[in-house]
Amino acid sequence: MKTIKASGIGKPIDRIEGRLKVTGMAKYATEFPVENKVYAQAVNSTIAKGEIVSIDTSEAEKAAGVLAVLTHKNAEKLKAFEEEMPELGTTTIAPVLQSNKVHYYGEYVGLVVAETFEQATYAAKLVKVKYKEETPDIHLDKSRAKAYKPTESSDFSRGDMDAGMAAADQTLEATYNTPIEHHHPMELHAVIASWNNGKVLAYTSQQMVDNSTIVISDTFQIPKKDVRVVAAFVGGGFGSKLNTDRHVILALMASKKLGKPVQLTVTRNQMFTNTGMRQHNEQNMRIGAKKDGTLTALSHETLSHTSTFQEYQEPCGNVSKMLYKVPNNLIKHRLIPLNFQTPCSMRAPGEATGSFALESAMDEMAWKLKMDPIDFRIKNDTQIDLSEERPFSSRLLIECLRIGAEKFGWKERKMEPRTNTNGNWLIGYGVSAASREAPYKKTSSKVIISLEEGKAIATIQMDATDIGTGSYTIIAQTASEYLGIPTEDVTVELGDSNYPVTPGSGGSWGAASYCNGARAACENAIAELKRKKNIPEGEEIALADLLKQNDLTKFEAEGTAEPSEEFEKYSVFSFGANFSEVWVDKDTGMSRIKRMVNVGSAGKILNPKTAYGQIIGGLTMGVGMALTEQTKIEPNFGNFITRSFADYHAPVNLDMANVEVIFLPEEDKIANKMGVKGIGELGITSVAASIANAIFNATGKRMRDLPITPEKLIMAKLEPGVES
Repeated sequence: MKTIKASGIGKPIDRIEGRLKVTGMAKYATEFPVENKVYAQAVNSTIAKGEIVSIDTSEAEKAAGVLAVLTHKNAEKLKAFEEEMPELGTTTIAPVLQSNKVHYYGEYVGLVVAETFEQATYAAKLVKVKYKEETPDIHLDKSRAKAYKPTESSDFSRGDMDAGMAAADQTLEATYNTPIEHHHPMELHAVIASWNNGKVLAYTSQQMVDNSTIVISDTFQIPKKDVRVVAAFVGGGFGSKLNTDRHVILALMASKKLGKPVQLTVTRNQMFTNTGMRQHNEQNMRIGAKKDGTLTALSHETLSHTSTFQEYQEPCGNVSKMLYKVPNNLIKHRLIPLNFQTPCSMRAPGEATGSFALESAMDEMAWKLKMDPIDFRIKNDTQIDLSEERPFSSRLLIECLRIGAEKFGWKERKMEPRTNTNGNWLIGYGVSAASREAPYKKTSSKVIISLEEGKAIATIQMDATDIGTGSYTIIAQTASEYLGIPTEDVTVELGDSNYPVTPGSGGSWGAASYCNGARAACENAIAELKRKKNIPEGEEIALADLLKQNDLTKFEAEGTAEPSEEFEKYSVFSFGANFSEVWVDKDTGMSRIKRMVNVGSAGKILNPKTAYGQIIGGLTMGVGMALTEQTKIEPNFGNFITRSFADYHAPVNLDMANVEVIFLPEEDKIANKMGVKGIGELGITSVAASIANAIFNATGKRMRDLPITPEKLIMAKLEPGVES
């Protein structure tokens, strides 16, 4: 992508923090200079269910450099859950080492603190734990009788599903499975925790700073004002760093006991067992349609698992509530408590997994109807969100599909599978539609304007985080735009709970919320400076001149942006379409993705360069979801067989395709004053379905269980009606 030097929003400028990152000057959680720091390493359980009978810490305590060993016997008593199965949220307390019960393989059962990292790691292996082991519940199939409805909102219906299916000329019922996946951001989960005279300071890798202060204060039952959390740079999260996990609480507990700062880094292996995951989802789809392609009924029923002590539901059916015009609709979610850690949000929770089932089923129905899958989707487009009975603030899904089809060369696609070949390769084209809610949340910001050598410069402060998405850059571009100064004269300071409160990073609300918060602060500063000198609101005047006229060398203002009353009257979503060309070796079942085209309508694009990076990241995760990523469970003991990058296969460059990303021009002023929507999670939504649909078009085999491995492809049978 060509980069130009420019100020203001909408330009593909380089990341303003890029030089800091490539020179190693950007400080991540464990890179802050903290004096007298010591190191901790957690001890994990080696059973999935049972009780600790005894813990022998004597050998570990005698090891060189060891300062303390914490277990449930000597750990500080923390606030306990007030209900049996509390829902996991981003402000949920995180008690740890509070009993001898073991709920899942890898659960923290101890903590060793030593003078060095190496000493702590070695000594942790010397802790000897004896268990009274029980048979764990680790199989979805064997525990179906325990399935329950989490909340009333877990189910949704409109119309009469049975009547809709009866009225259909063609029906479909199929089950789709997405496996357990793990987030694995580049930066490990980590913290430097300090407890000093009742005051807490945590340098930690978190996506939501203010929520982290709430978790810490509530867990330890101390005033929130005594807690400071700093997350200046976060090396990826994908949802795993939304919650304040138990390693943070462990480190703080140790710091309080020892009176020293404690650094705790979760190992890559522990990131399989202790920092969340996307759970296995079994999704049953039923669709009914008329001969002309009109949908008459659609149901989406999901069976997932949660832990035995905490509840998390991935809303896979949400996408099926609103994406298409269908009069009879049924959505159900059921959970089974199993002896695994509590799942949590992973990029596009619900949409990434739910869209695989929905968009695969839509492709299957189009095949049954002998209808082009793009025409089938367009036939059932709607400008009304039928799940909310509200109009969409904007919806360019048809445009995404049509423009993508043109760019991709969809007209070259052959409807009959197995008819497009090149030597031993079977070539297929696949398409899928994508949608993702575009939330906009209350955000506050401060702007500090200074006059230096006759030039106005500005600093923006907010507790927002940059998880690699470009927050620093787009906030600087926003301030540049609304203050009328070059981007290079804007400094952005993020990730400190001492700064004005934002919703943090997650849910695709970051860009719209942060930038509107910065806008509000800048607009307030300009308005106040003009008001002081009775300068008309509409009169253009340079910021430096405004300061000079007010005899000021420094001025501060704050602003808060939040959804309008009009926003609440609409459904606000981003939309997109994915196109994939996949080649499959007919003898080995090996798949190669040759081309991908992604088209998105996500409001005003603040920076095409950082936005492009977001989509590329989403597409890469979508490829992993479709072809390589799965966490396998040992069927007897409940531990993960896949526990390193040697056996958990994330996509690399050679797995990826030639990619074209297209952003449609759109400014949705109902969404917010700047017309911005989220794209971070739209990028992964329905990618797996477009690949699976392309593989069907290439091979005539429907792949309903992810990931699509060569073994599965070889073993699969041709769909009825496909000629061999």
